Amino acid sequence: MTGNGFSVSGYGPERSGVSRLLARDSIVRRLDWPMLIAAIALSAIGTALVYSATRNRTELVGDDPYSFALKHVLNTGIGFALMIGTVWLGHRTLRTAVPILYGISVFLVLLVLTPLGATINGAHAWIVLGGGFSLQPSEFVKITIILGMAMLLAARVDAGDREHPDHRTVVQALGLAAVPIAIVLLMPDLGSVMVMAMIVLGVLLASGASNRWVFGLLGTGVAGGVAIWQLGVLDDYQIARFAAFANPALDPAGVGYNTNQARIAIGSGGLTGTGLTKGSQTTGQFVPEQQTDFVFTVAGEELGFVGAGAILVLLGVVLWRACRIARETTELYGTIVAAGIIAWFAFQSFENIGMTLGIMPVAGLPLPFVSYGGSSMFAVWVAVGLLQSIKVQRPMSA
Repeated sequence: MTGNGFSVSGYGPERSGVSRLLARDSIVRRLDWPMLIAAIALSAIGTALVYSATRNRTELVGDDPYSFALKHVLNTGIGFALMIGTVWLGHRTLRTAVPILYGISVFLVLLVLTPLGATINGAHAWIVLGGGFSLQPSEFVKITIILGMAMLLAARVDAGDREHPDHRTVVQALGLAAVPIAIVLLMPDLGSVMVMAMIVLGVLLASGASNRWVFGLLGTGVAGGVAIWQLGVLDDYQIARFAAFANPALDPAGVGYNTNQARIAIGSGGLTGTGLTKGSQTTGQFVPEQQTDFVFTVAGEELGFVGAGAILVLLGVVLWRACRIARETTELYGTIVAAGIIAWFAFQSFENIGMTLGIMPVAGLPLPFVSYGGSSMFAVWVAVGLLQSIKVQRPMSA
């Protein structure tokens, strides 16, 4: 089979299906299993945490305390299937489909700004599909920005025409990213914009572009942040979140309530926690959105330092293996794609956990693989599929 970049030669009719799967050059053997196991373990832990956070919230689950946990398992299963499909297609095949994927993602985020868009949990970033299903297009924009910028920045380098992207190519790549980022900012979904900005920075660093572009992007980001604040682009609740971050004592019963309750929950867990479903903060529903943005507080309270630390270790394994894939691939396109995913996972994890600890402002970002949510779960598993594809399509001698 060679259509997806794999070479499975030497399989005669005497080779059984099991032998093919276990052969040294098979897809299964070449997958990055430490990453896969870590990601699956994170989703499994997330299922337990989501169950604990929602089991007694009748306004959410009705008469079925397992409702959200089962949906989390379903989302994980669909995400895993998308990962398999991504590996089967291959990141090189998806490279040729970037214009189509980019156009679809921009169209979807534009739909959010129409009457079809909906506000959920304070963020006008969703499209309600009906039947209890909704879609957050900004999650998939992260993927298309990575693929689109990688395609442009690596085209002439991988062809052997240049050693590094030229200035014109960098401008084109930044323009490609700027369009969906600007649309997401209009929602406004500042958390997703922050992640996308870190993705762009990670992609530029990995591409070998001139450092002037990196420093220029950092300066532009600071200037843009000031302009956004001064021009009143942000909603009042977003401004209040930053004010509460700067002054934790500000309005503890109002805008500072979430972070204060989150710190109480995590601090009460001690070394080993109170036990799953036995946390007073979680059972008492003192922490809002605990199954999504603040799911780490459930781990801190009920699993303690040990359980919360295990989540950090597993996230670290995913990032470590992704860094190894980025370093060992022989094509710039694969390196850039892996670097963009690393920047995405690393910053989003840091922001999510940091806001529960009070060291980062509340930005409404899910914890990868752990938080409840279909769009985010699907996107991170597609990203894992891209990483796996980069690894399995690497020549065996590399």
